[in-house]
Amino acid sequence: RSVYDDQPNAHQRFMEKLDACIRNHDREIEKMCNFHHQGFVDAITELLKVRANAEKLKVQVTDTNRRLQDSGKEVIAQTEEIIRCRVQQRNITTVVEKLQLCLPVLEMYSKLKEQMNVKRYYSALKTMEQLENQYLPRVSQYRFCQIMIENLPKLREEIKEISMSDLKDFLESIRKHSDKIGETAMKQAQQQKTFSTTLQKHNNINYGRNMHSGKNRVWESKNEITLKRTFEEEDEHEEEVLTVQDLVDFSPVYRCLHIYSVLGDGEIFENYYRKQRRKQARLVLQPQSSMHETVEGYRRYFSQIVGFFVVEDHILHVTQGLVTRTYTDELWNMALSKIIAVLRTHSSYCSDPDLVLELKNLIVVFADTLQGYGFPVNRLFDLLFEIRDQYNETLLKKWSGLFRDIFEADNYSPIPVANEEEYKIVISKFPFQDPELDKQCFPKKLPMSQSVPQIYIQVKEFIYASLKFSESLHRSSTEIDDMLRKSTNLLLTRTLSSCLQNLIKKPHIGLTELVQIIINTTHLEQACKYLEDFITNITSVSQVTVHTARLYGLSTFKDARHGAEGEIYTKLNQKIDEFIQIADYDWTMSESDGRASGYLMDLINFLRSTFQVFTHLPGKVAQTACMSACQHLSTSLMQMLLDSELKQISMGAIQQFNLDVIQCELFASSEPVPGFQGDTLQLAFIDLRQLLDLFMVWDWSTYLADYGQSTSKYLRVSPSTALALLEKMKDTSKKNNIFAQFRKNDRDKQKLIETVVKQLRSLVNGMSQHT
Repeated sequence: RSVYDDQPNAHQRFMEKLDACIRNHDREIEKMCNFHHQGFVDAITELLKVRANAEKLKVQVTDTNRRLQDSGKEVIAQTEEIIRCRVQQRNITTVVEKLQLCLPVLEMYSKLKEQMNVKRYYSALKTMEQLENQYLPRVSQYRFCQIMIENLPKLREEIKEISMSDLKDFLESIRKHSDKIGETAMKQAQQQKTFSTTLQKHNNINYGRNMHSGKNRVWESKNEITLKRTFEEEDEHEEEVLTVQDLVDFSPVYRCLHIYSVLGDGEIFENYYRKQRRKQARLVLQPQSSMHETVEGYRRYFSQIVGFFVVEDHILHVTQGLVTRTYTDELWNMALSKIIAVLRTHSSYCSDPDLVLELKNLIVVFADTLQGYGFPVNRLFDLLFEIRDQYNETLLKKWSGLFRDIFEADNYSPIPVANEEEYKIVISKFPFQDPELDKQCFPKKLPMSQSVPQIYIQVKEFIYASLKFSESLHRSSTEIDDMLRKSTNLLLTRTLSSCLQNLIKKPHIGLTELVQIIINTTHLEQACKYLEDFITNITSVSQVTVHTARLYGLSTFKDARHGAEGEIYTKLNQKIDEFIQIADYDWTMSESDGRASGYLMDLINFLRSTFQVFTHLPGKVAQTACMSACQHLSTSLMQMLLDSELKQISMGAIQQFNLDVIQCELFASSEPVPGFQGDTLQLAFIDLRQLLDLFMVWDWSTYLADYGQSTSKYLRVSPSTALALLEKMKDTSKKNNIFAQFRKNDRDKQKLIETVVKQLRSLVNGMSQHT
């Protein structure tokens, strides 16, 4: 640093001093080499002198060695042989000792390999445990022992993997075969139920035996033979049906459980098994989208679920702690909620009652099967009551179509019977009793039409169909009786009533058909008590029971009958309106034709023939129809006379109209329907009669003088009605009597009309102000 930090020429001076120092060192080295050179030369000279002696010594040593080697070869050979033998002996002894120590280890390891080859993994684990605890510690110093020690954990893992693989194969197998397992279990449950039912019947037969009758003993012997054959056939069938153990090899589960328990991973295995089974449970509980279309879809769904829980129940009873009752109950509750939700959804799509009934039977077998394995199934039977309502709805829809077809095919005429045989056929179908008709000779006609016995038969078929669903529901006879009566009431009050109401409203149903419908409903109403007896005979529940429901058929048929009666009144009025529409009056005619109008005579003839058909109807119905028709005819004629579009009416038109009303009165007085008292029917035309009498007699002074009095001759004629008709006549008088002003009588009549009009107007105005 001083060299570089000094003045600019310091470096050069340093280099000069350094060169001088080097030259001094070189001179000192040269002096030292010259000093030692002589000693080196002397040493070389001495070595050259020793060289010759060394060569001689070498030759002598070589010769001596050769002679010694030749003389000692045999000794050396013997000695080496002795040494070799002793070493071998020592090695053999050592090897024997070590082999005796290692042989058990090797045998156990060989045994382990053999157990692994034959897949006896649980025994292999026990062998490993013995190797580790007893044998390997004795020979731990050997390398093969270390290899074994290193391989044992690998073998354990291999055993775990193999056993887990077997378990996975097992889980996959039971997932695929769960429907077969469930189908087998459900068949066994059905056979057990059939066997119990048969045995119960057999016990009932034994209870009622008569031991003192030879004939009975023969019958009993035959019955026992038949029953024995039945049991033998069932036993043979049961032998053919495989059990769960026959269908499923559970050894992978046992093996894997033991292996994991030995390895201390039992809890891991339990958690894995339960987790996988939960996943499979979710898959099993997942229905197919088209399941509701066929019975097979439901059967496969139930079989899979039964198979799943049958396997779990078996695992519960044959293993220690792999699954617990708490676990299975929790799994079942989860599955039951899902099953109920699925059945509610898919059953709602079922529109075929036969399919719903098959579904019910499957649910019953499903519930009975799982109940036999200890699973609670009360919620399933509660669900069946919901499905029962749906089943009833599908039945009602089906029977609604049947009723419609019956009504469409009916000819609505009394049933003809040509002989006793035909009569008995009808009576066998429908409970008909008529002593008066029984006295008549064949051929004869029953009052109801063909649809009545058909409807009665279909109602009984509906009761049978409804009863099919109530079977095997573990309900009392009283509950079944109540269910049958409620469903039958729905059929009568809703389905049949709706069909009758729709039938009555159809346009092609005429008056004759309506009359027959009323007669039919009367007989169906009378048959309701026989339907109640029919249900009582089926359920053996007395009708006097407090909680026994009654059939509402009486109100149903009464409502239908009232509807038909109202439709009769409506159609009669419509027919009257049709006749009225063809009326063609000449309102300006000077004189009447001297006879009633043709349309009115046709109308009266139609009413006469129609009311003759009403002879089979109840008296009040026919009377009401007749009164309604006369009142409607009177009202229609009055409206025609007072129509606002009719501007003028001549006295001749009034006289012609009077002739028509006279014919109406004659028709009413002829008593077209018996049962009317006095002039009751003629009173329907009293308004028209008083109005026409007033204009025909022209008795305005009496009308105006007695107006408002209860004894008035024209009490039914209101001032407004008289005014409206009188103004139309006033206009006609003005137009027809062009020269009326030149005739005194005509002038007086015109003044009288004007005076009466003024007085009538004052009466009408007074009534309006009073109102």
